[in-house]
Amino acid sequence: MTTAKTPLKAVILVGGQGTRLQPLTYRLPKPMVPVLNRPFLEHTIAYLKSYGIKDIILASAYLPGVIREYFGDGGRFGVSLAYSVEETPRGTAGAVKQVEHFLSSTFAVLNGDVFTDLDIGKMLDTHRRNGAKASIALAWVDDPSAFGVVETDASGRVQRFLEKPSPGTTASHWINAGTYLLEPEVLRYAPAGQHYMFERGLFPLLLERGEPVYGYQHEGYWLDMGTPRKYLSLNCDLLAGKTSSHLVRDLTGAGLSCGPGCTIHPSARIEGSVIMGRGCHIGAGAQLKGPLVIGSGCCIGAGAKLDTAIVWEGTSIGEDAVIKQCIIGGDTALEERREAVNCVLCTTDGGIAEVKI
Repeated sequence: MTTAKTPLKAVILVGGQGTRLQPLTYRLPKPMVPVLNRPFLEHTIAYLKSYGIKDIILASAYLPGVIREYFGDGGRFGVSLAYSVEETPRGTAGAVKQVEHFLSSTFAVLNGDVFTDLDIGKMLDTHRRNGAKASIALAWVDDPSAFGVVETDASGRVQRFLEKPSPGTTASHWINAGTYLLEPEVLRYAPAGQHYMFERGLFPLLLERGEPVYGYQHEGYWLDMGTPRKYLSLNCDLLAGKTSSHLVRDLTGAGLSCGPGCTIHPSARIEGSVIMGRGCHIGAGAQLKGPLVIGSGCCIGAGAKLDTAIVWEGTSIGEDAVIKQCIIGGDTALEERREAVNCVLCTTDGGIAEVKI
């Protein structure tokens, strides 16, 4: 729900090279990776807009032109977008320091690869009630050893940060979830023109200086989609109704959501939740089993079998191919009877790369 207290500005960190998603990100920045056939960043912008946050700064470094070409000034998405391009990567806090002159009141910072249903309005109310200078959204995980753990007291005030703790070194399972509410004065602690991180730099320094830093525990949906397996899971979770998007709705339950201009042979079998872009062709006897996302302009050959996959736009899959638990990059042509399970297949300059997931 939009309130007068909602922060007026947000910074989305979209500068990473997406190395964990390679080869899918060789030519495409991670924020532009399609989720339900729309760029991931478009979902994030729709999420912020739902809370009345329409003044957004995109802090980018890797292939920024691709992002700007698609989103422009943000007008057609109902928001106002500004761009900050780093000549060299500045890190999470360094990227925000670079746009400090735009930030004169409470603002939000979001990691550009996190999908969440966090109620940022409630988080803001708690931030202000606590008199916090920084509030960090926290997510609970079974195994915190691969994350940045945040320890808090009973009031939620942060006591300690631990990066990728060894087993037995902390009882906390609450990790940094990559969404922050900050007061602009905290940026005075960040050095200008340098690589600097929130996680290992600014936040621990704020604790040392006695500044009020609080954690906000979020018990809903949270997923870092920065690996192929997590990226596949996000699309499947959306189709299964485990979480919802402010951009694409009404996709829960079994059924087909089909864009205009698609042709589906009467003998093709479609089972489960399948979303298909415009202008696709599904051949005779093809079997599509959801959760399944097929981009615009794809051609699925006769007798091909697809089960739990993401197929980017412009891809053709040959007759009698078998694809299961896979991500297929855009404009990829798979030959007849190709079999692929648990992998990424993507066209590169050297041909089709195959990476297990």
